[in-house]
Formats: sequence, structure tokens, C-alpha cells
Amino acid sequence: MIDPRALTGCRHRVHLDTMYPQAVANVPEDVGVQQRREAARAFRESMRERLMDGAASEDRSWVIIDPTTRASQRAAATLRACAEGVDRIWGAVLPDEHDTGRRARSELLIRDRERGGYIPVIVVNHKVTDPGSGAVTSGLDEWAPADDEKRKVRAQLRDQFRLAQIHRMLERNGHASPAMQGGAIGYGGECILVHDLAAVMELYDARFTDRVAVARGEVATAPSQVGECRSCPWWPDCKAALTETRDVSLVATGSRAEVLRAAGVHTIDALAAWDGPAPEEWQGNGFGDAVVVARAWLKGVPLVRRAEAVTVTRADVEVDVDMESYQEHGAYLWGTLLTEAGVTQPYRPFVTWDPLPTVDEGRSFAEFWGWLTTTLESTLAQGKTFAAYCYSRSAEDKWLLESATRFAGLPGVPTVAQVRRFIDGPHWVDVYQAVSDQFICPNGKGLKKIAPVAGFHWRDAEAGGEASMSWYRDAVGYDGEPDLSQRERLFVYNEDDVRATKVLREWMTARAAVDVPLATEL
Repeated sequence: MIDPRALTGCRHRVHLDTMYPQAVANVPEDVGVQQRREAARAFRESMRERLMDGAASEDRSWVIIDPTTRASQRAAATLRACAEGVDRIWGAVLPDEHDTGRRARSELLIRDRERGGYIPVIVVNHKVTDPGSGAVTSGLDEWAPADDEKRKVRAQLRDQFRLAQIHRMLERNGHASPAMQGGAIGYGGECILVHDLAAVMELYDARFTDRVAVARGEVATAPSQVGECRSCPWWPDCKAALTETRDVSLVATGSRAEVLRAAGVHTIDALAAWDGPAPEEWQGNGFGDAVVVARAWLKGVPLVRRAEAVTVTRADVEVDVDMESYQEHGAYLWGTLLTEAGVTQPYRPFVTWDPLPTVDEGRSFAEFWGWLTTTLESTLAQGKTFAAYCYSRSAEDKWLLESATRFAGLPGVPTVAQVRRFIDGPHWVDVYQAVSDQFICPNGKGLKKIAPVAGFHWRDAEAGGEASMSWYRDAVGYDGEPDLSQRERLFVYNEDDVRATKVLREWMTARAAVDVPLATEL
């Protein structure tokens, strides 16, 4: 059976999952995958409650398919509700198609009152729109697609393919709306993004046909490194095979590896030996970096300099900052480390342990902001220079701005304009950008990849963004009593992150030009 997830995932994984399912049956699921699945389940449940709260005043019928029954029973109940013309069906399951290989379920089916049949609507725990214009949306209470001047579509091919598969299955059972539309309720649950399924159906059909052929062993596949590999149970075997053949995808992942293979470059050695312009199909810049990465891989070099000198902004008073958030619920911890005249003060966190979302987050954010800006103003008043550092500013910028918006009016909370002036000003320094500008990074640019080159190591061997999500759930007691030991673990993790940023920039100033080879030297 082919579920929609396989349509945008790795082809080789489809082959392995189909041919050797028992080989990974007992492999523990990746913690990040577990967390995303649980978050998605919780969001779907919250949307069901939201939609049902307003159902009593609506002039329409509802059916909720019992999720505790067998899949075959749920499918029979769904078809029965469709045949009866129920207006909205929650938790819909369609019968598995053993001849075609299709399998799908839809959080919601909405009856098309004008044309007949049903429109599938899925609930997903990611954003489906961004601020802008051009999207077609509908309200939650009434299916009424209209141009939306406040939202633009955030491309999510996986959502479109899932809706296309549900439509095909509705079509087979005689319950598809001729409108060929589908909807997605994304994170925030403010509206339904409307997709024109006719625009994607040809691509869907071709992709589905390919995946069925792969699953049936009619088309050969081979491993190739893609983003999905990070959480795939097959990756250790695939990595070993790719390393043995020195496959080019180890240094140029995803579609870039396909472009290189089409140009006759199948190995890291061949890429390292390339002399000439980028292949015609290569997208964007960075081909020269890819060649250097291949050469660095062959020599076991973890970092490569772009130029002779390595620089990073330094100041009389320096503050390192790292933020911890939980999904899209908020930022619960702002960790700081202040250094002046070579003396580093103790790590200082600003935190709320009230489970997010909580208004107490506004209190901890205001305290962090007040301390940071007071330190900045005091430093400048003394005629000294000031810099605050983070690593990869996008997350910090996001939660600085969102916190100012969400908690506007609370004591000590800055305005969005004040936050914008700070993050766009000279005192906010992104060390990640300094690394990107001056180094080529064969193993990736993440802090946990780069800081060890500068000699820094985390105290907790399991430290990482996804692991911290589980620690946070335990720390605040989402699933039971709060675990205070996990709070301490999060403090250690956050403190190590700010110390890693400090060590990295100091190393860039003092030793990087000696420790790291130039690209031309490879």
C-alpha cells in the first residue's frame, strides 16, 4: 500500500520498506518523528474541538467516525455517511485499494452542496500560508473559497498530493466533488487554504505510478542522501553503501546529486577533480563550494577558509544569547552570557516553567528584554562598544518579534518597532552568518558541527533541538508531574549553546586563520 507520505519521500525507502519490512520493525522511531507525530495529533484534536464547538448553531449534519474501531469499520462508516449525504464527516477513512495500492484518510470531508460529492480537507501541523496575497481561502464554518488579500500560499506539495490521493479514492467510490478542490487547515487554524487539485493531478498520477512500480519491484532504486535520511531507520545501511562507493550525494545532497549524475559525476572523486563551469542544470550559486567540499571530504578536513583573514565583530561588552522554544507555542527560555574586559559573568537565564502557551512567557520575555537593553544603554553611555551574539538569528528574530506582538501592553514588553530597530541595528551579530561568509563547511553549518572544530564540546551527549522538546514536555509536566531534573538539563543545554557561540567567535578571532586550511590549498 502507498500512502501519500511516500509520494514526496525517498524512492529507495519505498523499496526497502516494501521488500524488507521486518528488518526495521523493532528499530526505535526517531525522537523528532515521534514529537512531530504527537504534535500533529494534538493539533488535529484541538481543531476537532474547535469545529465542533460551533457545530451546534450550524444548519448542517455532522458525523464523527469512531477512531477506536478497525480501519475497515471506519471505512464502512465513512462510505455510509457519504451515501446519506452528511454535511461534514470528521475522521474519514476510505477503503484500501489493494489493486491500485492507494491508502488514505482525511480529517474532514465537506459535502459540496452545489455540485454534489465531497471535498477533502486535511489538518496539518505546519504553516500553509504566509503574509501576502494571492491565496484562495475559505472560512472554517462555511465552505466559500475566495481570493485572500492577506495571505499567500506556502508551497507544500505533500499536502497537495495527499489531497489528490483522497480525491482519487473518493472518485472511485462515487463521492468526489466535480470541483476538484481540496483544503488544508494549517498551524494556527485561522482558515482553510483551498487547493486546485486539477493543477496538480497530472503530476500526482505520474508520481503515484512511479512509487507503485518501485514498491512492486518493477523499477530499480539505489540509495542517495536526501534530507529525509536524518530520521530514516535505513540510513546506517545506506550511508555505509554510499561511503563504500564514495557516492557524490554524500557531499551534494538531494536534487544536486541528480544534476551531477546527469553530468556524468557519480563519485566524490569525480566532483573533486571537476575543472570548469557548473553543469548547465545546476541551480543557483555554490558549485565552486561543492567542489571544495568534495576535496575536503577526501582529505578529512572539517572546515575550509575562503580567504586569508577571518574576522568577526567584537566589542568591549559582549552578550551571547540563545533562545529555547517549544514548537509554535512560544519561547520559554532566553539564556545569556555577559563578558566584559575578558571576565565572563555566570550564565543568566530568563525562563518560565508554566506550560506553554502562557501569559507568564510575556513576563520572562520582558525581563530578558529589560536586562539586555539596560546593559546595552549602560555600555554605550560609558563610551564603550557593545555586541549581542546569537547563532543563526532567524529563530531568535522570530520570537523577539512574535513575543513583542503577542504580549504587547504587558509591563516591560517592547513594541515591535523597538525590537525591529535592535535586530536591524549594528549591535545584533549573527555568528552563523560570519561562519557562512568565511568558511566552507563540509559537515554542515550547525553550531554542533562547527563549535567542536573550535574546541568546544557539549556536556550532554544527547543535546539537540529535537531532544530538548522531550525534555521540555517532562520539565513542565505535559504528561504528568513536572520533572525538575529535566529543567536543570535544559539549563545545561542552553548554557552550553551560549558558551559554544562565545568559544567559536573567540576562536575565529584568535586561531581560525592558522587552524583551518584555505580552499586554494586543497
